Amino acid sequence: MKLIGSLTSPYVRKVRMVAIEKHIDLEFVVDVPWNADSKVPDSNPLGKVPVLVLDDGSTLFDSRVIVEYLDTVTPVSRLIPEGNRQRIAVKRWEALADGITDAAALIFIERAQRAPEHQSQEWIARQEQKVLRGLEAMAEELGEKKWCTGDLMNLSDIAVGCTLGYLDFRFAEINWREAHPNLAKLAERLNETQPFKDTAPKA
Repeated sequence: MKLIGSLTSPYVRKVRMVAIEKHIDLEFVVDVPWNADSKVPDSNPLGKVPVLVLDDGSTLFDSRVIVEYLDTVTPVSRLIPEGNRQRIAVKRWEALADGITDAAALIFIERAQRAPEHQSQEWIARQEQKVLRGLEAMAEELGEKKWCTGDLMNLSDIAVGCTLGYLDFRFAEINWREAHPNLAKLAERLNETQPFKDTAPKA
């Protein structure tokens, strides 16, 4: 299988993390969708990464779809529980983390693609509020627990870790560690692992 993505995308990082934890070898092809010569639209009509190219040439896109598929490829290190209630809890965490990332990415794109005089500060502020409310919700739900759900790291923790890593990478001005020390502890725990070190975003 082949994974197409960029070195900065938190969604791609999530897929790479899941593959590593599942001991699945993926050929990683770096392709930035914003580049004029990008081949991403050839594999994903939406022109987004990540894209997973299966051995038969068919493709999967959207990180949530891809990680769910990868978790079924092998029973090793299941990252999404099989029980319906536990499964929904993990997927809910993933949706919250991805939602924060969505809002942050929209802010980054607005600032990167538009001249300052054409940027909508009201729209940016609206996205910023989504990020801040999302962080508050994550911190409240995490509480004093070591992991987001269950007794071991699973997809919920990976998704949260990738989101927090993206905020560090693109939005150093958001001091989420001081505001939410429990999220900071979770991030530190994840960042100490080799897979998180190996997949850290790179400009």
